[in-house]
Amino acid sequence: MIRITDNEFDKLASYIQANYGIFLKKEKQALVTGRLQAELVQNGFKNFSEYFEYILADTSGSAVTAMINKITTNHTFFMRESEHFDFFQSEVLPFLHSTVRNNDLRIWSAGCSSGEEPYTLAMILDEYFGNEKGTWDTKVLATDISTKVLDTAKSGIYSNDKVGTMPTHFRAKYFRRMDEKSSVIHDKIRNEVIFGKFNLMEERFPFKKKFHVIFCRNVMIYFDEKTKTELVNKFYDFLEPGGYLFIGHSESLNRETTRFSYVKPALYRKK
Repeated sequence: MIRITDNEFDKLASYIQANYGIFLKKEKQALVTGRLQAELVQNGFKNFSEYFEYILADTSGSAVTAMINKITTNHTFFMRESEHFDFFQSEVLPFLHSTVRNNDLRIWSAGCSSGEEPYTLAMILDEYFGNEKGTWDTKVLATDISTKVLDTAKSGIYSNDKVGTMPTHFRAKYFRRMDEKSSVIHDKIRNEVIFGKFNLMEERFPFKKKFHVIFCRNVMIYFDEKTKTELVNKFYDFLEPGGYLFIGHSESLNRETTRFSYVKPALYRKK
């Protein structure tokens, strides 16, 4: 195995944090070594210094994309932290239903991973609006920095074990069993989610309109406090007044300094 020196790790970790916000602590050194080992071997690099130079020199972006795909952790599942979805359906949607102008509802799943979160939101939206659905634009924007998980998300194909965490009527209504191992989401729901690659560390967000709801759950646990604060401020600026921010239950905002109003654990609202 090709070992990474402390100096090499520091350089690589600094580059990843500066460009992608991910803070790799020293204890992640072995994990990074293991996950990137195949990249070094396949490309014939003798050490991590050569690999890092290759990352910096590659203008196509394919090298850094491959690296990000390797080092990011993308663990998620349908209905994860289900109380969020319950609140979204019972409290958030009735409010937005009565206040959103031009029936243009804008929801962003930031750090969507393999797609379970935005698809769940799309199913809830379909259930809630019912026969009114055709008069509303309820498409969900779903973004991630990993092209690997985005490819999985776009396919809409999941193992039956994963689908099994969904409520029974959701499974029957929105999934088609392909074989004994996997199921696919109906096109009706797949077409309601717009997937795209996006780096949350972009200095300026490119969106023309503000969102009514942003889900960014279990993403900021990988950021340091400064990066997290800067991102939360950008989320605030890109939410409509009264808009909601959902974060992971292992995450929190500093209530003394944030502009957001606290609603309940892992849920905040723009004043």
